[in-house]
Amino acid sequence: MPWTDLVQLLLFFALLLLLVKPLGAYMARVFAGERTFLDPVLRPLERAIYRLCGVDPGHEMRWTTYTATMLLFNFAGLLLLYLILRLQHLLPWNPQHLAAMRPDLAFNTAVSFATNTNWQAYSGETAVTYFTQMVGLAWHNFVSAATGLALAIALIRGLTRRSAREIGNFWVDLTRSCLWVLLPFSVLGALLLVSQGVVQNLSPYTTATTVEGTRQAIAQGPVASQEIIKEFGTNGGGFFNANSSHPFENPTPLTNLLEMLAILSIPAALTYTFGRYARDQRQGWALFAAMLLLLLGGFAVVYASETAGNPIIASLGVNQASGNMEGKEVRFGVYNSALWSTITTATSCGAVNTMHDSLTPLAGGTALLNIALGELVFGGVGAGLLAMMVHVILAVFIAGLMVGRTPEYLGKKIESKEMKMAMLAVLVLAASILGFSALAVATPAGLAGRLNPGPHGLSEILYAATSATGNNGSAFAGLNANTPFYNLALGLAMLIGRFIFFVPVMAIAGSMAEKKITPVSRGTFPTTGPLFVTLLIGVILIVGALTFFPVYALGPIVEHFLMNAGRVF
Repeated sequence: MPWTDLVQLLLFFALLLLLVKPLGAYMARVFAGERTFLDPVLRPLERAIYRLCGVDPGHEMRWTTYTATMLLFNFAGLLLLYLILRLQHLLPWNPQHLAAMRPDLAFNTAVSFATNTNWQAYSGETAVTYFTQMVGLAWHNFVSAATGLALAIALIRGLTRRSAREIGNFWVDLTRSCLWVLLPFSVLGALLLVSQGVVQNLSPYTTATTVEGTRQAIAQGPVASQEIIKEFGTNGGGFFNANSSHPFENPTPLTNLLEMLAILSIPAALTYTFGRYARDQRQGWALFAAMLLLLLGGFAVVYASETAGNPIIASLGVNQASGNMEGKEVRFGVYNSALWSTITTATSCGAVNTMHDSLTPLAGGTALLNIALGELVFGGVGAGLLAMMVHVILAVFIAGLMVGRTPEYLGKKIESKEMKMAMLAVLVLAASILGFSALAVATPAGLAGRLNPGPHGLSEILYAATSATGNNGSAFAGLNANTPFYNLALGLAMLIGRFIFFVPVMAIAGSMAEKKITPVSRGTFPTTGPLFVTLLIGVILIVGALTFFPVYALGPIVEHFLMNAGRVF
């Protein structure tokens, strides 16, 4: 690795580490109802919202009520967004006179934003109006991220409370997530992006004459306000089809750095929040260490593969000294493209500054695995911590078998109910990914969408099902997914990956909240040291490998060997 890339890497992770403690401590205070510097402005607004909505902030919910409330709220928002997409041609702020979305595409898009997936089977600048962007999509960028954050806090309460039946109030957690966490940082971030040249206006598209004498429409709009919550809320839906490789979304090296930090900031800081609630900061740092090591391992594979380049292209006389530059912005190069690709698939963001379909097979396979693991390598806002805790329970259970006693975590026994719910959460994701992939490769409608034959075509289909189920939203763009088959199939995959996954995890929260805390003894397996971190990483990788290795062997793995053998399709 050149020293310039190494310095950038060290700087990035140093900045991330500096964010973890203050942001994590701030979120712990927010959700505990403690005083913060924003209270004079936001506390009266919070009380007004509760009065308007008829919410009693002092009333806490059992996990069943909490989960049911979350589901009803999100499905109501999904329906509202569907109506906006179908009626956008009749609504204001449509200077380009864009038409309504087709029913299947509107369903897919509404599900996509309601589930924090932000999969886009359309081109943003030619398919959605300013009203849809700011009222429909931006609303879900906030509340879908806030939903994940609220559920993470509820799970943390369930793990750390003593003999409680309630895990919090969904309306309170949702409101505080939006008002105290997402909104103020998004306002500040949007101003920083505007200062760097990110567009923010309501003007009609500009028509320009190119050097060749042709006419070109230059899209613009309220981009900066969308861009920051896209990254900070790990949403990923780009204002433009080119997403964060577009100069109006990501114009400078500084915006590239800020946007990558925004993607990781909340998921990383939540580990510190967890440590505060557990009253043992080592618990949070153990989770952070596991996530960080998995992220660095994934980046190492992607970076090495991309800098090695493509031997087939090199054999044609193309200079590969800078690595594989296909599908990349020259201003970002291999390093920034590799790091962004790793971060965006390790979280549920899905924003891209390079085209993942052009990644080398091992790099593309690593991006695919990051999502398939459950997006727990920091993961999405809140949702990443939920997925990580599922694997923590599995790791603790295995450790309990090793030491010959009932497994415990934070002094609470892990029993059959928690194990059943944890395995259900893992199997739901795997069944959705493999099931929808199998359906696509076994039907003419599924095969018709792929651009490439051979193993890469399989990877395109597999990536779509994985990205939808993992609520990521990035794509191997060689797949034409804007068809009735893929719009409906991937919409269902998003719903399964988001809401069906949430139910067993919240059941774990409710079950653990009721348990008493057992004093630590000599037989208690420690969950704060290097041994536990190693065990946790091993469980995550083994579960992922056992589940997905056979299909990866037919896709990115065999494609890598065929590439080195000079075979093309």
